[in-house]
Amino acid sequence: MPSILTIKNLSSAGTKTASRQFRCIATLNPHKDSFGGSTHRRDGSSGAAAALVLAGGTAASTIAASFSSTTASGGRETALCEQPPSVTLRSFKTLPNVPVGGAYPFSPTHGVEIPGPAGIPSRAQQVSKLMKSNRETPYDVLVIGGGATGAGVALDAATRTGDDGSAALTVACIERGDFASETSSRSTKLIWAGIKYLASAAAAAISLNLITSPIKTVEDFYGEFKMVFNCHQERKFMMEKQKHLTNWVPIVCPFTEWHIWPPPFGHWLFSFFPILAPAVFKFYDGLSQFTCPPSFIMSKKKALELFPQLSQQDIKYCAVFYEGQHNDARTNLAIAMSAAEKGADIANYVEMTDGIFDEGGKVIGVRAVDRVSGEEFSIYAKNVIFAGGPFTDTLRQKEHRGNPLDMKPAVHGASGSHIVLPGYYAPSNMGLLDYNTSDGRFLFFLPWQGSVIVGTTDKKGPAETLPYPPEAEIQWMLKEVSKYLSKDLKVRRSDVLSAWRGWRPLAADPHAPPGGQVSRDHVISQNPETGVTFIAGGKWTTWREMAEDVLDKVLGDGHPKCNTLDTVLHGGEGYTERLSVVLIQKYGVLEDVAEHLVKTYGGRAWEVLEKARPTGNQWPRHGIPLAPHYPYIEAEVRFACSEYACTIEDILSRRTRLAFLNSQAAKEALPRIADIMAEELGWSRKVKKAQIDSAKAYLASYGGKIPLEEDDLLVRLPTYAEVMDVFDEVDQEKSGYLGIVQVKEIAKRLGRPLPDGEIRAIFDSMDTNRDGKIDAREFLEWFEAEETKEGIKSYFHQKTMEIFKEIDIKRTGYLDREEIKEATIRLGETFSDEKVDKIFAEMDINRDGKIQLNEFTKWMSESHDETGFRKLLSANLGLGGTGWLKQKSGGFLG
Repeated sequence: MPSILTIKNLSSAGTKTASRQFRCIATLNPHKDSFGGSTHRRDGSSGAAAALVLAGGTAASTIAASFSSTTASGGRETALCEQPPSVTLRSFKTLPNVPVGGAYPFSPTHGVEIPGPAGIPSRAQQVSKLMKSNRETPYDVLVIGGGATGAGVALDAATRTGDDGSAALTVACIERGDFASETSSRSTKLIWAGIKYLASAAAAAISLNLITSPIKTVEDFYGEFKMVFNCHQERKFMMEKQKHLTNWVPIVCPFTEWHIWPPPFGHWLFSFFPILAPAVFKFYDGLSQFTCPPSFIMSKKKALELFPQLSQQDIKYCAVFYEGQHNDARTNLAIAMSAAEKGADIANYVEMTDGIFDEGGKVIGVRAVDRVSGEEFSIYAKNVIFAGGPFTDTLRQKEHRGNPLDMKPAVHGASGSHIVLPGYYAPSNMGLLDYNTSDGRFLFFLPWQGSVIVGTTDKKGPAETLPYPPEAEIQWMLKEVSKYLSKDLKVRRSDVLSAWRGWRPLAADPHAPPGGQVSRDHVISQNPETGVTFIAGGKWTTWREMAEDVLDKVLGDGHPKCNTLDTVLHGGEGYTERLSVVLIQKYGVLEDVAEHLVKTYGGRAWEVLEKARPTGNQWPRHGIPLAPHYPYIEAEVRFACSEYACTIEDILSRRTRLAFLNSQAAKEALPRIADIMAEELGWSRKVKKAQIDSAKAYLASYGGKIPLEEDDLLVRLPTYAEVMDVFDEVDQEKSGYLGIVQVKEIAKRLGRPLPDGEIRAIFDSMDTNRDGKIDAREFLEWFEAEETKEGIKSYFHQKTMEIFKEIDIKRTGYLDREEIKEATIRLGETFSDEKVDKIFAEMDINRDGKIQLNEFTKWMSESHDETGFRKLLSANLGLGGTGWLKQKSGGFLG
């Protein structure tokens, strides 16, 4: 599981220790990787850089000699990680025992094809149609990305009509993972109209800038206000047209003083927000033409009656306003299924590997791979649109013909963490907003799916695939929410049922002329050289508007009519507010199960229950549960397979939301889900095992009750003397310089030979004075760069996980005493039973008789080592290593 690591940088004199924190980017499940497992066109520069770091000095050589990317027994491979060109180095991404690309590509399952939902082609049919694409009859529009925006573009294009009312466009859409597998499933679950942006717009307008730069200030205010107004219109569309997917949630703003200082947003006007709030919220209602439930105020007495969890002290009154709420992953899937229903050829787990260029350098299609079958094929299109969210620049690199370092980035990531608490923390129908947290952020505290979701934070950094949030952010959210809750309701770290982090794209137009206007909302930009258009930025609420905007731009004047404002999404047909009662009467399911099915599948709940098997009880008659205390039933797994679910993790994270709600409950439901999917999809034993391993590893990246502390691993960076030792060893000719040949040799000896273009990118990052050679100063500066330190830390965290997998010979996902004993024997030692018991007791933090990955990781970080087992693991556990530097004493781990 990823963690925050404290890296201690020892000076050469050994007298000072500077401690810095870095976020681990060790990806356990490469099938969710941004880059896939079939083609690594430019992936190598970053990963190799991390590998080169590990050639370093006394401590580094120990690990370089002990660990490599491939095990002798398991044939494990390490996929190198690509990143936006603005970042020099990231990390390795690996899942031991599963081939590169996760459990993909699968061996074909020989004829087992699941029909799609009624009226919708199956996934196999969709892939078959994509494979038939040819240059003579290209698609009108090809969308790369199946999140909310990408699926929305596919739906918009598929529903556009000409003057005669007939379908006007042929449409294709591919997604390298599952629909909503990244940002679109990790939101705060709100369809919100942007109260925060309304406040920031007002703050900017009522400032000295209105005097010093009046025109720009007014333009900025208008742009921000227009964005908020559009959010209101899109929220109205979702709440009125998609009632089967949405609900209103009242949100309380408690006020404990009449004047706030320091003021929210750093603006004096908002110091009076407790007085202004009722008027502000009424104005907010008006932006939606008062189509939302009306805002109101509550006395302290009424507030405690409706929200008994609130603290009784100091509350003056509460203002209440409404926002929309939804199950984001389900909404995304409904958009994708609607696109399929309207005629789009859309498929998940199909990855773009490269662009197809004509003689003039224009992109006329893409090379793609079906990550289920492993088949590669071409898709031709007149217009290609990238909708990759925070990973947009990764896609852009595949259409960039020159040096990837020369490509101007378009997207920078910002992460937002969330935690899930038990439902008793809030009323089932009312949330809370902390509008003035200790660091000025908004923090929502909302009932959702029977639990309480808290979020979000805001931290800039390169986007990652794994959902695990930093422990510091979990602690910060717990501290913030405790301010408003009753002292009788103790906010405990052990109450965190799950935690995750998503990434939103902060976009800018890389093709805009100097001085061009910067968008405050989504960005649409076309590469003039290749003709490819990308869209990035925006908000969940505005997915439909974004799709309309990008297609209007791509299709140009006289474009076919957009019809999405009149489109009801998948599941809307047949939905009524009393449908749950009808389902209970017909199928004999529990009330909470019926209500869950209706709010998730709408009118398609009938199809789900047609797959339900008898429970064998008098009541409920149907609906075998997947997990205790949650409304998910086995029939949902079978129906999900028809809705293009391909992995166990698809079910746990998105088709149900079990992993997001309770990571431990998800782990317990995993085996039964594996059995059902194997039955439905015809998995072999080998495929089923790979799926289970992959799902276990991915689930380990969700937060839970047991935290990983911020000093889980102590990684000692090489000293100045050690770095110079490496330089001298590589500089075999003793010229005082390293050339590109030496850099290439380092990668080769570390078991990661790379193409010349990627070696050049690494070399250029070292050669700061651009003289074609790397002197000792440049080599040292490269070693001391923050990105390089990040690579060291990430590599060693990854290796700790590999050690865990190597010891776990039973493949249970945890360690027992027998496996610890077996590991000592394999390492050439024979520990007594008493010594093994002592090791096991040290590791077993929660005293449940088994060692989970997070417990093992924490144990590996401890400084004391009475048994000597930790040193034995970190220094001697060979994974088929190909280390080439002379092994010296010492080591990074422990």
